[in-house]
Amino acid sequence: MQEKKRVCLRVAYDGTAYRGWQVQNNARTIEGELNKALQEVTGEEIQVIGASRTDAGVHGLCNVAVFDTLSRIPGEKFSYALNQRLPEDIRVRESGEVPCDFHPRRCKSRKTYEYHIFNSAFPNPVRRLYSHFTYVPLDIEKMRQAAGYFPGEQDFASFCSTGSQAETTVRTIYELEVEKEGEEIVIRVTGSGFLYNMVRIIAGTLMEAGCGRLEPEAVKRVIEAKDRAAAGPTAPACGLILTGLIYEDADIN
Repeated sequence: MQEKKRVCLRVAYDGTAYRGWQVQNNARTIEGELNKALQEVTGEEIQVIGASRTDAGVHGLCNVAVFDTLSRIPGEKFSYALNQRLPEDIRVRESGEVPCDFHPRRCKSRKTYEYHIFNSAFPNPVRRLYSHFTYVPLDIEKMRQAAGYFPGEQDFASFCSTGSQAETTVRTIYELEVEKEGEEIVIRVTGSGFLYNMVRIIAGTLMEAGCGRLEPEAVKRVIEAKDRAAAGPTAPACGLILTGLIYEDADIN
């Protein structure tokens, strides 16, 4: 009798047309499209488990999903089979068999997100789906100063939207960089994990510092407040991209 195996997928997607990663009733989601394609390939009812449940409009280059199957298709061949059935804005970049006890949200990992801001007098239509546009001038040095208060293990309750079901709001940020090239500013943050809307609230807070509405040193008080109302606005989803996901204790990278 064929034994079940666990297969891991590395998934890239343009989140513009989707209501996020997680399955929802009466809405297109990344997870829903993967489940549908997998059912066509295997003939089984399959529910993938994703590493990062990105929100509506958020993009991903390297999200991880796993599923269990009795299919005889080799793990590395699933990418080819699925990409023939998935919409063109979702692609499996890599697939392979992993240990049956590997869970993408329970293994220690480092996630990297980038938030892209197009800072110019007028929008660039080519960048409209993958960056947040603002005509308000942003001071890159003030944004960098403000960013310096985030790294480390801290309670980031001020940077978590209401509705989060997280057991704790303590997270570790390893790096937070702010770079500028031409008219685009990129906020790049790497951490052990992120709270609901955390990166977008960090981006909104750094933009407040960049436009002068928040002094960079005030970020320390915002973190200490542990109050969502103390932080800046939640930046729009279109500028956010999951760009890196590395597992530290699992040999699947």
